[in-house]
Amino acid sequence: MSAPALVARLTELGQTVAVAESLTAGLVTARLADVPGASAVLRGGVVAYAADLKVSLLGVPAELVEQQGVVAADVAAAMAAGVAARLGADHGLATTGVAGPDTLDGKPPGTVYVAHAGPAGVVVRALHLPGDRAEVRLGSVSAVLELFLGRL
Repeated sequence: MSAPALVARLTELGQTVAVAESLTAGLVTARLADVPGASAVLRGGVVAYAADLKVSLLGVPAELVEQQGVVAADVAAAMAAGVAARLGADHGLATTGVAGPDTLDGKPPGTVYVAHAGPAGVVVRALHLPGDRAEVRLGSVSAVLELFLGRL
């Protein structure tokens, strides 16, 4: 996935992005920030690893987390929309899932949801990524950036 292509496209459009990360713990934001010129389009990122932070920092409804757990498509969608709104960005990206080695909320390692919220609405992609903890996290970064680029 080409983070430079995303930064270039956002710059061309005069638009911004913010990122909400759980299992990737800042890797998406770092990948974007590595690109020269990213400061013109990257509003910021929120690492909300704990469930209560998804609620308090990103505006994910507490009832949603109670009903579905944090590894859910609806939670990813709420994270993406919430980070865009709270950081004042045109686009919001989100990652949530299970990197492993243990299950979480009854979901096996490799279960990941990535989301993009933008002017055309919210899209969530469900993934089942193979590999160890590091591979799942890196695969999640690539997946959310690919989803975003495909929607720009």
